[in-house]
Amino acid sequence: MKELTRRGFLGTAAAGLAGAGVLMSSGCAPSTPASAGAEDELAATGAPASDWLGEPPTISEDEIAGQIDTELLVIGAGNVGLTAAVHGCQNGLDVVLCEKTTGHGHTPGWIGAVNTKYHEQAGITVDKGKLLNEAVRYASGKCDQSVWNVWINESAAMIEWLEDFMKPQGGYTMLDTEGFGDPTGGTDYYVQPLEHTLYTANGELISEQRGDFYEEYLNSQGVEISYEHCLVKLIREGEKEGRVTGGIFQTPEGYVQVNASKGVLLATGGYAANPTMVRALNPVIPACVTGTSFLPSLTGDGIKAGMWVGAKKDLEPAAMIFDRGVVPNGVDAGYTDDGPDAAFPGNTTFMIGSQPVLKVNRRGKRFANESCPYDFMTHAATHQPGGVYALVFDSGLWDDFKRFHTIGCSKFLGTYWLEPNNGDIDAAFAQEIEQGLMQRADTIEELADQLGFTGSDKDNFLAEVERYNELYDKQVDEDFGKEAYRLSEIRRPPYYGAWNGGLLLTTIDGLCINSDMQVLDESNEVIEGLYAAGDCQGSMFSGNYPEYIVGCANGRGITFALHAVKHIAGLI
Repeated sequence: MKELTRRGFLGTAAAGLAGAGVLMSSGCAPSTPASAGAEDELAATGAPASDWLGEPPTISEDEIAGQIDTELLVIGAGNVGLTAAVHGCQNGLDVVLCEKTTGHGHTPGWIGAVNTKYHEQAGITVDKGKLLNEAVRYASGKCDQSVWNVWINESAAMIEWLEDFMKPQGGYTMLDTEGFGDPTGGTDYYVQPLEHTLYTANGELISEQRGDFYEEYLNSQGVEISYEHCLVKLIREGEKEGRVTGGIFQTPEGYVQVNASKGVLLATGGYAANPTMVRALNPVIPACVTGTSFLPSLTGDGIKAGMWVGAKKDLEPAAMIFDRGVVPNGVDAGYTDDGPDAAFPGNTTFMIGSQPVLKVNRRGKRFANESCPYDFMTHAATHQPGGVYALVFDSGLWDDFKRFHTIGCSKFLGTYWLEPNNGDIDAAFAQEIEQGLMQRADTIEELADQLGFTGSDKDNFLAEVERYNELYDKQVDEDFGKEAYRLSEIRRPPYYGAWNGGLLLTTIDGLCINSDMQVLDESNEVIEGLYAAGDCQGSMFSGNYPEYIVGCANGRGITFALHAVKHIAGLI
C-alpha cells in the first residue's frame, strides 16, 4: 500500500485528471465487485436487502493506491458539504472534501430561518413551539423533535454566518414576507415568513453563487476539492462496533483511503437518481412523478455506506415532489421502463402547476382541494387513473394569480413568466403551446377535445367546469372546501389546459441522527465518528415535504453543517 501525504496525493491525482474518464453519474463501479446480498435477508423496509442495499465491496489492502490523513473528512461537495468544509477551515481543522463528480454541487438560494434580525425588522415573531408542532404534524409524529429544534433555534445564527461569509460580495439579505397573512389549504396551517435570499447592492441574486465563493475560500486555505472521488465504503473499527475512521473512494488513480482522526460527515444527498432504491423505498414517487429536477449524482451512496457500517435509516420515506411535471396527453406517471437506469417521461418545469386552478382526472372529474402544499396534489393523484390530472383555467389567470397569493417558489409564475409578459399567457407559455404540452382553445368543448376527453369523460369534464363556475358564483366550495379567494371562474376565452404530475427534486428520508448530527445505529446509539447532514440525513420528514415551512430543507442543511463541524471540533 502506497503511503502519500494529503497534498502529495492530490497533486498526483490532479496530474492524471486530464486524460482520465469521468466516473458515471449513476454511481461508481469498484474494480472488486460487491458481494451479492443474501436473498432472504430483509431490510427494515421489508424489501430484500439485495434489491437495493447489497453488501459492501471487499477491497484488499494491496488494492489501495494511496492514503490521506486528515482531521475532518467531508463527503459530498454540494450545499451542505461545501458549508461544512468552509466552517471546518474557519475552526482550524485539517479538511478533506471529496466529491464524486467533476464540479461542486448546487447551492440553493432560498434559505429558511427562524426569528432572524430580518424578522425583528419586519415586526414578526415566529412562535417556535407552534412551528415545531406544525413540522411534527406534517410528519405524523414520525420524526425527532430535538433534531427539528436545532434548525429552529440555530438558523438565525446560520443567516448571520452566511452574511459574514458573503460580505466581500456586498449586498443584502431579504426576508420574503409577502402573502403570509392568508389562510391556506382549507385549514389553518401555521404559515410564517422564513425564506431568506442574498442579493448584491444592485439587486443581483447571489445566494446560488455561494458554491463558487465557497470553493475560492477553500482554495485560499490550501484545500482543493477532491473531485472524481466516489465513495465506495466507510471504514469502521471492529466493523459494526467501533468508531468510523474514514472512507475508501474510487478515483481515476484507483482506490484511495482517507483517514479522519476527528470525524466523517456524510453530505452525499438523497437517492432520487437511483430507480432501484426509489422503487424499493419510496413507491409514491413512480406512482405520481412525471418529471425530474434532480442531479444525476444523487444515487444514495452515503445512505448505503452508512447502513453497511450499522446505521439506522428512517422507517418511512419522504420526497420533495413539486406539482409542475407537465406531460403530453395520454402519458402516465412513473418510469418509462423497468430497468435500473429508467427515467421519467417529462423534462419541463410547468410553474402553473402549483396554482390552485381547477384540476380534473382522466374521467373529467375533480378529485381534491387544489389549494394545498405541492406534493399533496400529486399524492392525491396516485388514486386517479395514470397518476396525472389536467389543469384548467382561462385568460384571467394573471388576475387569479394575484388573488391566489401563493407562497414560496410558486410565486415565480408571476415574477418570471406572467409579469414580464404583462399577463399574456400565450406569450409567457409560447413554447409549451407550440410543443403541445399546453392546450389553447376558444371554447370549453374544443378544450375538452384537445385534452383528449371523449364520451362520458367529456360529458363529465363539461359538467365539472359548469359546476366550478357555480361554486365561484356562490363563493363557497361545497365539494372540497377550498377557500373562496382561491376559486376562479372559467368563462373568459381563450381557455387553457395541460396534463400534469409531480416533479421530483430529491428524497429526504435518510440516516437517523441525533441533535448533534451524529448517525445512530439500529439501537438508536451513536456511531462514534460518523455524522450526516442534508438529504442523506433523516429523522425529520415522513411522507411529505412541509412546503408551507418555506425553505426549511435548505436552511436545515446549512444549519446542520455548521453544527456538525462545531461538534467535531469540540466546540459544543
